[in-house]
Amino acid sequence: MLYPTAQAWREAPHKRVLIFAMSGLGKTHVSEMLAEQGGWFHYSVDYRIGTRHMGEHIIDNLKREAMKTPFLRKMLMQDLIHFGVNVHDHDLRPVAAYLGKPGNPDLGGLPLAEYQHRQDQFRKAEIAALNDTAHFIERGQSIYGYHNFICDTGGSICEWVDPTDPNDPLLSKLAEDCLMVWIKGGEAHTDALVARFDKEPKPMSYQPEFLQRIWGEYLNDNNIKEGDVDPDEFVRWTYAQALAHRQPRYANMAQNFGITVDACAWETITSEATFVDVIADALAAHQA
Repeated sequence: MLYPTAQAWREAPHKRVLIFAMSGLGKTHVSEMLAEQGGWFHYSVDYRIGTRHMGEHIIDNLKREAMKTPFLRKMLMQDLIHFGVNVHDHDLRPVAAYLGKPGNPDLGGLPLAEYQHRQDQFRKAEIAALNDTAHFIERGQSIYGYHNFICDTGGSICEWVDPTDPNDPLLSKLAEDCLMVWIKGGEAHTDALVARFDKEPKPMSYQPEFLQRIWGEYLNDNNIKEGDVDPDEFVRWTYAQALAHRQPRYANMAQNFGITVDACAWETITSEATFVDVIADALAAHQA
């Protein structure tokens, strides 16, 4: 690992960390706090996806919708209007809206084939954004003078790698550049995330094999056809299973490439000093 001991971590003049976990466990909150307190460059993978690697797909989709309206079609064809999206590291609704949900088009659903196409676009975008990590480490230091760096990843990082392979090319490269830290949530955290998602179901990205399996099970269990699926009900039904699917993948990532921080310990972080302490404690536990 980049910092083999707690002492090496504390004494490092340049601290570089990549955090991964289920969405909703405080990755962005802590990252923004470190950036606001100074000395840390916050690289949001989700923000990079939305602004760089998915932005063109989102805008093209807006143009397709505009072309269906005669007035907007005329304006667009005459180059009198342009489209943009506002993506923030804490607000990815433009990306989520583009990804959509599969099911009944009358309920806002997408045909499964189109949904899978957009999922594949997101997969490529997330991998590209993760591969940009080293670039932003250098950029943060050479342009802005930041000595410390935190990479705030999306919950689906585990979907596009083989976490059981110690030689996985993407994870190996990330581990060379950053200390990989898993925020491990317990059952109570999972229950809270599921309850929150149930109130406001949002689009997600899934490993293709998982999506194919879960889609088939949903159709069979409910004895319905693709066009009859309620998009919100499907993603609600899928969410808890997706969390269970991801948990062992996160665990293997931490075992082969990094360390684990309990979510309860992560919640105690209120400053740069407490962040350094929590990571040092996790490194010490890893070495024990």
